[in-house]
Amino acid sequence: MRSSRPAGNAAFGAIAFVLWLIGPASGQRVDIQNKVKAFGAGTETRTLAHGVVVTPGSSVPGSGPAHTNVHIFVPNGVAPQVNPLTSGLFFETPASLACVYRLVPRSGECNPAVVTANASGGSRAIAVVDAFDAPNAAADLGAYSNEFGLPAVTWSNFEKVYACAWSGAGLPPPPTCSGTQPEYDSGWELEESLDTQMAHAMAPAAKVYLVEAQSSSIGDLVAAELKAAYLVAQAGGGEVSNSWGTPEFLGETAGDAFFSTPGVVYFASTGDSPGTTYPSVSPNVVAVGGTSLSRNPLTGAFIGEATWSLAGGGPSTYETRPAYQNSVSRIVGASRGVPDIAAVANPVTGVWIYVSAQGGWLIVGGTSVGSPLVAAVVNNEGHFSLSTAAELSMTYNDPNHSHFSDIKDGTCGLHEGYFAATGWDFCAGLGSPRVKGGFVADK
Repeated sequence: MRSSRPAGNAAFGAIAFVLWLIGPASGQRVDIQNKVKAFGAGTETRTLAHGVVVTPGSSVPGSGPAHTNVHIFVPNGVAPQVNPLTSGLFFETPASLACVYRLVPRSGECNPAVVTANASGGSRAIAVVDAFDAPNAAADLGAYSNEFGLPAVTWSNFEKVYACAWSGAGLPPPPTCSGTQPEYDSGWELEESLDTQMAHAMAPAAKVYLVEAQSSSIGDLVAAELKAAYLVAQAGGGEVSNSWGTPEFLGETAGDAFFSTPGVVYFASTGDSPGTTYPSVSPNVVAVGGTSLSRNPLTGAFIGEATWSLAGGGPSTYETRPAYQNSVSRIVGASRGVPDIAAVANPVTGVWIYVSAQGGWLIVGGTSVGSPLVAAVVNNEGHFSLSTAAELSMTYNDPNHSHFSDIKDGTCGLHEGYFAATGWDFCAGLGSPRVKGGFVADK
């Protein structure tokens, strides 16, 4: 059952807004310190005007062969572990996201404290690929679903699968290979909770596979990728989401073939720092960038969507422009340009998730939100194309791009200084999903 909502949400919002201006209380500082301790070496914090962003070491580029793209936001003056539906805070719920991205009719100004209608569609399968083990993934997804009135978690709609190890030498293991339970990593558990909860929220009738790689090495993640695609194809088609990434590298084009299973559409986050990452730059992958949602700080009413300045984007270093991007060749030149599409990512305008190992409810952001969210939106609309390239070809060639909200405000990139503009750009691609999915129907 969903928790009852408090009366006087505007008053709650006003109180929260004032607390943001006051700054962190002593209890909150302890909470931040505990999070830093829980995520271990390499964890970073960034103090903003309205709170603190905690970045696990797993999301710091260079911390490993591949990194996550998720961050925790701790608003100033807000007690640790508040309940999302009684907090009076206006961060994103399954219902508010379904409203913003129009999986349900717009109502209640898409206010997280008001709207309750969740997305109801989805079919076949969505697989999310991550590294290491999230031992509480199913239980945490169940708690998340119970809180927001989503379908209960059963074997029919969620399954965790272990991929086999692969060194990267010789042939990869067959996708039917069954691996052993990987080691635990707190940062990757945060990522896995986010990925599975976003996928279930936007396509609750689809089966979500959590495919765990043995480590964050590219070889192990590719082995998990192949297993994920096999499971999705066996289910009749669907989507594979990758919220991980690695800096581009010489020879990456040889890996593109691993993202080409028929009947599977692949998605990947573009990263949370200026520049480009693999596999999002692969021409066989839908690259998902990041945006910021704007709300009235006193009422929670949705105002609009702009770019997130830290989201990855730009021309690939090694991948050449695919044919489906010929229509934007004047911008991308001879290179594959990313992103293709974007969705909420800014931690300051983040989403609620539940991670029991981190104390319960958290507000998180990063382009890790966008990849499973958009994959699930596409699944919800019954998109099971023969290939990602075919899907993107129809998308880029849609004459009016009526399935996207063009993001025209904001900047991204650091030294490049990219700007949002009318039409495709390096900050948000074609824009964010609008009106029953972000892609031209191909069902």
